[in-house]
Amino acid sequence: MQVILLERVAKLGQMGDVVKVRDGYARNFLLPQGKALRANEANIKSFEARKAQLEATNLETKKEAEALAAKLDGQQFVVIRSASDAGALYGSVTTRDAAEAATAGGFTLDKRQVALKAPIKDLGLHEVHVILHPEVSATITINVARSPEEAEIQASGKSIQEIAAEAEAAAEFEIAELFDEVGAAAGDDEE
Repeated sequence: MQVILLERVAKLGQMGDVVKVRDGYARNFLLPQGKALRANEANIKSFEARKAQLEATNLETKKEAEALAAKLDGQQFVVIRSASDAGALYGSVTTRDAAEAATAGGFTLDKRQVALKAPIKDLGLHEVHVILHPEVSATITINVARSPEEAEIQASGKSIQEIAAEAEAAAEFEIAELFDEVGAAAGDDEE
C-alpha cells in the first residue's frame, strides 16, 4: 500500500514522502495514529493544501520536545523493586515503570515514549532512551534498587554487589582473626 507521511517516521521517511509499506503496517499503525494517509489523488491534493500548516505544527511540537529534552536529559529516577542477594530482580522493570518513575519526578511521559533495548532485570543504574518527538530524544537513568538507601549508594557510584563482596570479605577476615586468637589462646593454655 502506498501512503503519504504526515510526519517523520523513523526508518521510513520524512513528512510528505510517498512510501510503499505493507498493508497491515499501514492499516494497524500509520493510518490510525494519524501518521499517514492513503496515497490517492484526493489525499495528495489535500496534503498539498495542508502542507504548510502541518510543517508549522511539526516545528512547534519539535520546539516543545527540544525544551523538554533539555530538562529531561541526564535526569535520574529511582525504581524500587524486590531482588535476590545476587542482584537479580524478581520480575523486570518495563517501559511503564520507567514512565511512571519519570512522571513521579515531575515529567509527563507515556510508556510508548520510553525505548528499552532489553528488559531491565537486575539492580543498578540503567540508561534509557526517551523519544519525545520523531526527531528529538533524551537519555535518562533508571536507578533500580531494593530500598531508597540502596538507591543513594548506587547513585554515588558504588554497586550493591561490590558492597556485599566487601562486607563478606570483612566478615571472613574477622572470622579468621577470631580463629587465630582462639588458636593462640589454646596454645597459651597448653603451656
